[in-house]
Amino acid sequence: MALISAVIITRNEAANISRCLRSLEGIADEIVVADSGSTDETEQICRSQGVHFFGVEWQGYSKTKNMANNLAKGDFILSLDADEALSEPLRKAILRQKPYLSGAYSFNRLTWFAHHPVRFCGWYPDRKIRLFPKNQAFWEGDFVHETLTPHPSLTITHLTGDILHYSFSSTEDFISRMDYYARLAAQKLHSEGKNATWYRRFVSPVFKFLVIYFIRLGILDGKTGWQIAWYSAKAHFHRY
Repeated sequence: MALISAVIITRNEAANISRCLRSLEGIADEIVVADSGSTDETEQICRSQGVHFFGVEWQGYSKTKNMANNLAKGDFILSLDADEALSEPLRKAILRQKPYLSGAYSFNRLTWFAHHPVRFCGWYPDRKIRLFPKNQAFWEGDFVHETLTPHPSLTITHLTGDILHYSFSSTEDFISRMDYYARLAAQKLHSEGKNATWYRRFVSPVFKFLVIYFIRLGILDGKTGWQIAWYSAKAHFHRY
């Protein structure tokens, strides 16, 4: 049977890491946490639960995740963020598949906004490849979003169940995060020599709101859908 190494990168994730680690019980043969300078209780929590804990230099999301994967000893990598956890249906699906692991595996991801799961707004099912053979998939991308690129020869199998993504603890947290990502996106656009035209500054945010709230049915998420559409549009404006 192939061994699974769960790999997580952290920095000040004491509020989330225990939930993530609990969801991996019985699934992962080892858990590797690559930490970039936590000053809270992240390290103590991890070590108390038998995690292989490494202090690493932050090199951006993609390079740091690839570095963390290289620290793992398992045949397969199960990659999670500290604010994520496996749902019980997904745990069962992975356990059923574990004796027969082959290729890579994708899961749906369900993101929570404060205490509300977001099933529309274009946020779900948000399919992600997160279980893959070591050295046959690599993280790529700079500035904002990292993307896992599997080897073209790998067959991708989708398993039932969700990664539960507890990304935003409050509306204020969402706003702060959107502002942060807007700054990173602006840096990326600037580095590519792109200019902010009047259309991108003023029309693009309106279009962003309409797409999230109406076309992607954010309206069905109620107040949460409105907040996501509104503040995403504002972040789009700030980006340009």
